[in-house]
Amino acid sequence: MRAHFAGEAMDLSINGATRRVPDEAVDPDMPLLWALRDVLELTGTKFGCGIAACGACTVHVDGVATRSCVTPLAAVQGKAIRTIEALGAPGQPHVLQKAWVVHQVPQCGYCQSGMLMAAAALLARTPNPSDAEIDAAITNLCRCGTYPRVRAAIRSAADELRAAAARKPAPATAGAKQ
Repeated sequence: MRAHFAGEAMDLSINGATRRVPDEAVDPDMPLLWALRDVLELTGTKFGCGIAACGACTVHVDGVATRSCVTPLAAVQGKAIRTIEALGAPGQPHVLQKAWVVHQVPQCGYCQSGMLMAAAALLARTPNPSDAEIDAAITNLCRCGTYPRVRAAIRSAADELRAAAARKPAPATAGAKQ
């Protein structure tokens, strides 16, 4: 992979599609957050602090929860980026989004997209997280203080994901009699 220089267009893999950051907008040091929001108009990812402390800007980069406000564009080239826009679909919310509503997690809602992305990354690697694992993974700040509801929603979503996995039939093995 060659280095990018300011003024050269950059292709990024975002939410399963290739998105071009036009040459006039490219600065390899530009934080991913600003490319997402201002250039590509994916405004679900929020600006909170600008120093990776609050987590409002959390996205996935190759499946890892990443604070996009301090992640330069050059660091994500060739990697898979997933934003809150791809967590669920209209009419088919992600299990975490459903749990957020059931447990009344959102208050003002500003931090929620980053918190949901951090929770989704946690459940992808830890299907049955303990409270300590949830607390270690969800370092996002919420001024409304709904952390007990966040924990409950994550546990509820984890239970639902495990139950759905248990309901799936085992894959047929080659050569098995039908």
